[in-house]
Amino acid sequence: MNFDNWVPLLIVIIPLFVSVFIFTLAEDKTKTRSVLNIGASLFSLGLVGFILWGVSSGHHYETRFSFLPGLDFVLRADSLSMLFVTLSSALWMLTTVYAIGYLEGSPHRSRFFGFFSLCVAATLGVALAGNLITFLLFYELLTLATYPLIVHRGTIKVRRAGRIYLMYTLAGGAFLLLGTVLLYSITGTLEFVTGGFLSAFDSSNHSLLILVFVLLMIGLGVKAAIIPLHGWLPHSMVAPAPVSSLLHAVAVVKAGAFGIVRVVYDVFGIEFSVILGLTLPLAIIASITIIYASIRALFQDGLKARLAYSTVSQVSYIILGVAIAGPLAAVGGVVHLVHQGVTKITLFFCAGNFAETLGIHNISQMHGVGRRMPWTMTAFTIGALGMIGIPPLAGFISKWYLGLGALEAGQAWVLWVLAGSSLLNAAYFLPILYVAWFKKPRGDWPAEQKFGKYETSLLLLVPPLITALFVVLLGLFASLPFSALAWSEFIISKEFLL
Repeated sequence: MNFDNWVPLLIVIIPLFVSVFIFTLAEDKTKTRSVLNIGASLFSLGLVGFILWGVSSGHHYETRFSFLPGLDFVLRADSLSMLFVTLSSALWMLTTVYAIGYLEGSPHRSRFFGFFSLCVAATLGVALAGNLITFLLFYELLTLATYPLIVHRGTIKVRRAGRIYLMYTLAGGAFLLLGTVLLYSITGTLEFVTGGFLSAFDSSNHSLLILVFVLLMIGLGVKAAIIPLHGWLPHSMVAPAPVSSLLHAVAVVKAGAFGIVRVVYDVFGIEFSVILGLTLPLAIIASITIIYASIRALFQDGLKARLAYSTVSQVSYIILGVAIAGPLAAVGGVVHLVHQGVTKITLFFCAGNFAETLGIHNISQMHGVGRRMPWTMTAFTIGALGMIGIPPLAGFISKWYLGLGALEAGQAWVLWVLAGSSLLNAAYFLPILYVAWFKKPRGDWPAEQKFGKYETSLLLLVPPLITALFVVLLGLFASLPFSALAWSEFIISKEFLL
C-alpha cells in the first residue's frame, strides 16, 4: 500500500489514537490533554486540506482490505465525503477548544474527551465509508461513543435521556442492518458508486427494492431526526453544551442525513429512485418534518429545547434537497450540510455561554442579556438570522438554491414549505432577539468581575465568534472557488452527470 492508500485510514486513526491515549490520562493532566486534543485536531485539519486539493485535482485516495468473505472494509475520499470530513474536522477543533473551557474544573474530563475523540473518529469513518457495510460499522460505533457523552453528568434525568437515545438509535441500527443484509442478498455488493449501483441490476422485483429503501430510510431517519423518529433529540438536550453542539452540528444528526444522501445517490441513484417512485414520498416526509418541528419550536421556553426542534426542522432541508431530484435543489440540500452545521453550532455555543456564565437556560430568563453579554448575543443573532435565511448569510444560500431547484424540477409546492418554514423560523427566533436586546436586564446575574474585562471565559467566547464569522463569510463569498457552495456544485455535477 502506498501513501494514497493509507490517507483515508490515517484520518480516522488520528482521533481514535487520541481517544485511547486520553482514556489513560489522570484527571490532573489538563495541559497534556488539551495539547493532545488541539494538536491532533490541527494536524487532522491540515491533512484534510491536503486531501481536498488532491480530490479536486482528480486524485484517488482509498483504503481497502478484506473484511468478510465477499465484503471489503473500504474508506474512500471522494468529493461528497470530503465535504462532511472538512466540516467535521474544522468543527472538531473549535468544539475541542470550547469543551476545554466549558469543562474546566469539572470531574471525569479524561473520560469525556476520550469518548469525544472516539465520537469524532466514528463520524469521520461514516463520512469516508466506501460501502454500506463500512458505513454501518462506524454508524453503530457513533451510537456507542455518543451515549457516554449524553449521560456525562450522571443525574437521573440524564440517565433517562440516555436510555431513550439508545432505544431509538439501536432500533434504527437494527433496521439499517436488516436493509443492508437484504440489499446484499439481492445484489451481492454494497459498494457506493456514483450514480448508484442498483440501476445496473435488471430486477423486475421493484417492490423488494422499495422495501430495502424503506428499511434503510428508517435506520438513517432515526439519527436524522425525521418525524416521527425524532423523539430522542429533545431529550438529549440535558447533555453538556459541547455535546449538544456535537450532536446537532457535526455528528449524529449529520450522520443520518449524510447516510440518506449516500443511499439516494450512490446506492439507488437519483434516476432509479425517481423510477421507483421513492423521491416524492421522501420529499413529503421531509416537508412535514420541517413544518411540524418549526411549530413545536414555537412553544419551547427552554433555549436548548427550541434549538433542538429547530435542528429537527433544518436537517430535513438536506433531505428535501435530495428528494426534489433536481441539480439545483440537490446543491441547496448538500451545501446545507455545511451551512446548518456552522450556524447551529454557533447557536449551541452561545446557549452554553448563557448557561455557564449567567445560569440562563430558558428564553424567559434572557431579558436584557444582550447588554450583559453583547459579543455572545451578537454571535447568537447572526446564527438566528442565518437560520431564518436573511441574505447574505449562509442559510439564505441554501434556501435560494432549494427554491430555484423546486421550480426547475416542476415542484412549486416546495416554495410554500420554504416560505412557511422561514416565517416560523422568524416567529421562534425574533422574539428571543427582541427580549435579549430590548428588554430591561435582570438584576440577579453573577457579578461581571469573574472574567475580568471579558463577558465570559475566552475559551467559551472565541469559538462562537469564529463560527458566526463563518456564517457571514459562507454567504458573502459563496461564489468563490473552493467555497462550500462551489464544492457542492462539484459534487452534484458528478451525481447528475452534468
